[in-house]
Amino acid sequence: MLVTLYYLAPIQDLQSVHVAVSLSVAVVILVVVIVLQVQAIARSRYPALRAVEALALTGPLFLVMYATAYVVLAQDSAANFNTHMLSRTDSLYFTLTVFSTVGFGDITATSQSARAFVMVQMALDLVILGLGVQAYRGAVSVGRQRSVAVPGSQPGGKNPPDQAKGNQP
Repeated sequence: MLVTLYYLAPIQDLQSVHVAVSLSVAVVILVVVIVLQVQAIARSRYPALRAVEALALTGPLFLVMYATAYVVLAQDSAANFNTHMLSRTDSLYFTLTVFSTVGFGDITATSQSARAFVMVQMALDLVILGLGVQAYRGAVSVGRQRSVAVPGSQPGGKNPPDQAKGNQP
């Protein structure tokens, strides 16, 4: 769904906004999404499943966010990349090669500002992979402890038959 929105969104309208500003706003949105996901995981009846859902949302959101920034950066100046213009597919491809550290070299950042954006993406890749996954993992632990601490419940939300009826064993 995020990739579909990426292809349908009017990215050309972002040309009037400096790419650093739009990327900063996108990073704030990403952080808010991660915080909300951590809270949802901790409150969830099935925290591990909720964490998988959170990763399935935040990973692509981060990649689409950067792909959008690269499209705008390429529109700002043809000198930012070694190709004249990055299409949305080119930009998504470039984002994925940087994220996966494959870096085929067929698309490269050629200006100082484009290289700075790529370096920030590389650093955020590590943060997202490291701290993001750790935050979700910690929220799963909190969620599991919370479900164990609730009287009459067991992990996974199942109640023993005797306790469900109010009878003490």
